[in-house]
Amino acid sequence: MDCDHQPTLDEITECLVALAEGRLTRDEADRWAARWVAEDELAWDALSWWALNLLHGIDLPAAGSGGYLHDDEQIHTWLAELRTRRVM
Repeated sequence: MDCDHQPTLDEITECLVALAEGRLTRDEADRWAARWVAEDELAWDALSWWALNLLHGIDLPAAGSGGYLHDDEQIHTWLAELRTRRVM
């Protein structure tokens, strides 16, 4: 995913979908999100900020297990929650 403008909630959602479907690696999702989280001059709505911060750090390893801090099931749970919160 690449864009030169502040991503919309649709674009953030698409990044999470691509991650859940395996079309985007955890490293790619983290790097993409980190770019936007680090930008101090941007204003975010609460839902976009929440979702963006889920992606930032998604590649963090779990202590001692060799896996990730947040597993694939957690990613799918977050995606379902994001979809629910979008329609509220």
